[in-house]
Amino acid sequence: MLRTASYGMACLVLYLIMIAPFTTYLKNKPFIEKLGYVPAVNVLKSVAVDQKELVSASFVLKVLMYFGGLAEKQFVVPPDYQSMSRLLHGAVKLDPYNMDAYYFAQSFLTWDVHQYKLANELLDYGMKYRNWDWYLPFYAGFNCSYFLHDYKKAADYYTKAGELSGNPLFKSLAGRYLQESGQTDLAIAYLFTMAQGERNPALKKTYQTRLTAFKEVKRIELARASFLKSGGIMPVTIERLIGAGLLTPSPVDPYGGSFYLQADGKVATTSKFAFGAAKKDSE
Repeated sequence: MLRTASYGMACLVLYLIMIAPFTTYLKNKPFIEKLGYVPAVNVLKSVAVDQKELVSASFVLKVLMYFGGLAEKQFVVPPDYQSMSRLLHGAVKLDPYNMDAYYFAQSFLTWDVHQYKLANELLDYGMKYRNWDWYLPFYAGFNCSYFLHDYKKAADYYTKAGELSGNPLFKSLAGRYLQESGQTDLAIAYLFTMAQGERNPALKKTYQTRLTAFKEVKRIELARASFLKSGGIMPVTIERLIGAGLLTPSPVDPYGGSFYLQADGKVATTSKFAFGAAKKDSE
């Protein structure tokens, strides 16, 4: 018992020794350089020896601090997504039980980098180890249905999430998304779940911002449906919906863009649900 306590204390001291200079180092470096070079995983495994969990945690912390700093400045500097992905993949190879690595990778690999299959490969890897964690199949199910339109596979993931969580909502989703329907509703349910469970303030704020945006999309979709039902034609612009008194107050994109209707009636925004996108397109 004493030996175990001493070992735990030694690990804590080692962690504190590592994190103090690392935090100072990150604060003093320019954002664009903050992630830097990471050795190959096989090299790290041999060096880390019995401290794989600590090294893995330090990788995730490094990415979270980097992302949090950029989020505070509303991403004036584009994030180094490639290095973020490399660090998080390295983290789970060192410690496949590191929950934060999977959750954070899911947040940016899908919405920001559009690497949906890569995100699901990482989630599938995590499911082999975190076989009690319903969040992983829930995320994978969302990726399959919302991004990849693979509704059969999405149903399988949602069924697994329902079995692990005991939540009937996921079993309902499993049946619902065998066919394409209600994608905005699905995004809202997903983002709400992500925001509720997220502990990191910067990441929680990004989910809440995107959730706000999709709630506005839903309002526009409902107004569009009412316009079509009453007039028999699809509205051409959002302004028509506002003018008809179907969309009050006017929708606001929290990313600073402007909502509009595409030729097929789908709701879109000039921000592409990301800070700085509208400004970049106008330059």
